[in-house]
Amino acid sequence: MSIRARPYVLAESTWKAVKDTHYQVAILPWGATEAHNYHLPYATDVIHARHVACEAARMAWDHGARVIVLPAIPFGVNTGQLDIPLTINMNPATQAAVLGDIVGSLATQGITKLVIVNGHGGNDFRQMIRELQPRFPRVLLCSVNWYQVVDADQFFLPGDHAGELETSVMLHIAPELVLPLSEAGPGTARRFRIQGFRDKWAWTPRAWMQVTDDTGIGDPHGATAAKGAEFIDLVVARIAEFLAELAAADSSQLYE
Repeated sequence: MSIRARPYVLAESTWKAVKDTHYQVAILPWGATEAHNYHLPYATDVIHARHVACEAARMAWDHGARVIVLPAIPFGVNTGQLDIPLTINMNPATQAAVLGDIVGSLATQGITKLVIVNGHGGNDFRQMIRELQPRFPRVLLCSVNWYQVVDADQFFLPGDHAGELETSVMLHIAPELVLPLSEAGPGTARRFRIQGFRDKWAWTPRAWMQVTDDTGIGDPHGATAAKGAEFIDLVVARIAEFLAELAAADSSQLYE
């Protein structure tokens, strides 16, 4: 049985289709490769970001926006997890160089809007975008952390890594990759001793294996596919609306 290629996904598109399409917005999913407790795969952040990007692009495409999802970047900033086997770190400076090459390629080809759909908390593209903007003044660069688009506290218990949110979404979009939750660790996180770090007005990177025994932060045991579906559907719809607006917008007239 043949599977029809999605015209808004570059990895599934041919030159025949691409050469006759004027793309308004490029979408770059960016994840990480890292341990996610005992029950989720190392590629969780990549799978999430790619799914959100593709589904939002599908909805925007159906409304006439010509968007294209680029292949996902699978490595993120993981400087605090390098003591965990096969966690792969990409330093921010390397990310900035990769992003610059991608933006330069798109700018040369006349694609002047790029949205990064970020799936990893350790990635922060804001300063990179600030640095790239003067180099590519005609390109609109922006980033979206998909897990912050909708208030997750309305759906899930707190936890920012392999907890109820990420587990529920994975149970919805790729349940075959999730081990039984009976095998998951509790995701218990140790707190900083220093009050400023505990109150989060002072910040330092977390030394991961000093914080958690199972690599998770947040209890995943209440996760369900239904919770994941309800949450991710709202996220995708909101990003799709954003993409459609962005595609139609004049980048030189973004303000009222």
